[in-house]
Amino acid sequence: MNRILIVDDDTELRCNLSDVLQDAGYTTVEAPNGHAALNLLDSEDFALVLLDMVMPGMNGIDTLTALKRKKPQTKVIMITAFATVQNAVNAIQQGASDYITKPFKIEELLATIGRVLEEARFEEGAAKIGLEDAISSLNNEIRRNIIRMIFKRKNLRLMEITRELNFDDHTKIVFHLKNLREADVIDQDLNKAYFLTEEGVRLYECMKVLERYVAVN
Repeated sequence: MNRILIVDDDTELRCNLSDVLQDAGYTTVEAPNGHAALNLLDSEDFALVLLDMVMPGMNGIDTLTALKRKKPQTKVIMITAFATVQNAVNAIQQGASDYITKPFKIEELLATIGRVLEEARFEEGAAKIGLEDAISSLNNEIRRNIIRMIFKRKNLRLMEITRELNFDDHTKIVFHLKNLREADVIDQDLNKAYFLTEEGVRLYECMKVLERYVAVN
């Protein structure tokens, strides 16, 4: 499924995003505000929603909350001009899978969409083989890459992880590390380096099993 709903009150941006995504092989539908987006979701399904954070009337967070009540499995990427950890944490706590900040590069947008759609496939595979509860913290590709790196290197500091993942925005890495730590997958030593817990090692093994399953199905 490659249908993407673009929700933004900026008509020019919506049209430009639609053109870019169609050129990349996606099918797009546009909505100028949150209410219009929710009405579309009553009758249509989308693999992904690109949702602007700041809109008149129903803002992005309110739209996200209502959207997740209506279609909890639908993936959402927030579009925001405010690249702060708190904005990212707030949106992701409400159910968003990721966020991009304006102005963004086309390559960054497409890469983020690719990661989130892979996350959806990963979750589908987890459900099929009964591992959804065990690996709920690993449905995001960034988090899986972090775990692979730490497993291989034994321990890594924040900036080492950021550099190896080739991210300019370390705030995303901070969020994912926080998520993994709260799930007891990783912890920090006295030198602030991250390492896998016993649970983290176990989930790394589950992740390998699932990825082999997804690769052959």
